[in-house]
Amino acid sequence: MDFSIIQDLQKIVSKQNVLFTEEELMVYESDALTIHKGKPDAVVLTESIQQIIDVIKLCDIANIPYLARGAGTSLSGGSCPIQGGIIILLTKMNQILNVDYDMKQALVEPGVVNIHLSEEIANRNFYYAPDPSSQQACTLGGNISHNSGGPHCLKYGVTANHVLGLEIISTTGKILKFGGKNLDVPGYDLTGCFVGSEGTLGIATKIILRILPKPEKNKAILAIFDKMQDASITVSKIISEGIVPSALEIMDKWVV
Repeated sequence: MDFSIIQDLQKIVSKQNVLFTEEELMVYESDALTIHKGKPDAVVLTESIQQIIDVIKLCDIANIPYLARGAGTSLSGGSCPIQGGIIILLTKMNQILNVDYDMKQALVEPGVVNIHLSEEIANRNFYYAPDPSSQQACTLGGNISHNSGGPHCLKYGVTANHVLGLEIISTTGKILKFGGKNLDVPGYDLTGCFVGSEGTLGIATKIILRILPKPEKNKAILAIFDKMQDASITVSKIISEGIVPSALEIMDKWVV
């Protein structure tokens, strides 16, 4: 990449927020699965919506590919820069902007770590239900990009079931708003369309999420079976009885 582009990026986000040396870029070659690899030409740590817009416009003018990235814990290759270009890193945009306990909603930035939201609202007996296995590190923006799930999907659904509204920056650098604070917004479900699009429709900058009151009690039950078929039948019988556990998993010897 022409060093003049690096200098332009530094003007947008400051020198310390642009990574471009060989050693710095190695960290961003792949996601957690490491099957797909591609080294970016630069990584830009954005801290505001305007900075993201300015970087996108610069990439558009210079015909440089770009992609947004959170913690990089995904397994689908969506955060791998296989064509090089610029990574727009969103981990510094990590503020919980507002929590409305009456409406059971939280307004967050995309770099907020999944579990940090639940920890923030735990003292009011609320939590955020979607819990990917990487929730200690993964970001909510990345969860939205991949429509992430977790053990609690069985009862509470995936990320798409908990996103009420979005502010996004389109591929042309325009700010758009989908959904809102109401549970059912008139018109097309553009929020649902955006969730799971892996960055192909834009970059989420503000997110309205549904939060839930904590259950009064949790009980964990372990059952051991001699045959996988018996365990599978038991799962089917539990569901057929109208009992929906908050989480339900089968683990055989190979998985363990």
